[in-house]
Amino acid sequence: MSFSLNETAALAKRAARGAGYPWGLAEEAGWSVRWLCAHGQDGTAVLTRLLQLELGPELDQHRPNRNGSIWKGQRRLCPLATGAAVSDFSSSLKWERFELHAIAEPLLLLPFAAAAARRIGTSVKLQSEAACAVVNGCGLELHGNFETLACRLQLSAGAMSILPGKSRDRATPAQADWDMLNGLANRTYAPATEASRRLGAGAGQTDND
Repeated sequence: MSFSLNETAALAKRAARGAGYPWGLAEEAGWSVRWLCAHGQDGTAVLTRLLQLELGPELDQHRPNRNGSIWKGQRRLCPLATGAAVSDFSSSLKWERFELHAIAEPLLLLPFAAAAARRIGTSVKLQSEAACAVVNGCGLELHGNFETLACRLQLSAGAMSILPGKSRDRATPAQADWDMLNGLANRTYAPATEASRRLGAGAGQTDND
């Protein structure tokens, strides 16, 4: 399977909305999946796993609360809500290291970290026990595989140089992931009414032949 990045982002956005996220974070989900796919990562698989956790309907329990450099939630952190908070506090990365506790699907933080890197003019590193990634405005250097739940993840800025990678223009999701995202996206469509069926079915109940 192969889809354009625009198709993929649009489906990711609707799927996140169908899973209970507000439209603002659903748009961030679409953008994040697009960024990951463009940088050679399977963004659709990551989003599928996140949406299966059903964090959206109880998002307030999965947002980060800051205590100095420590970020925790009442329950596991949502990477979309946490990524939005990273964007809000990106300027603090110039002199402060963020330590995130119990964050789900940390790979989804990479696009937000890259945006923060562009904003502060330096690279940003994400490091867990299993993986390390460095991002800047145009490149990604990834070593290891991020856990589906990172007990502790550190974000820090520094003068780490990486080469820009080749950007992809297509996403190649697994059929099962694409189907699940489609199923969630279908929740955002209004159910058909008798009037809409008549308007949308050509001749409808009237035979003009």
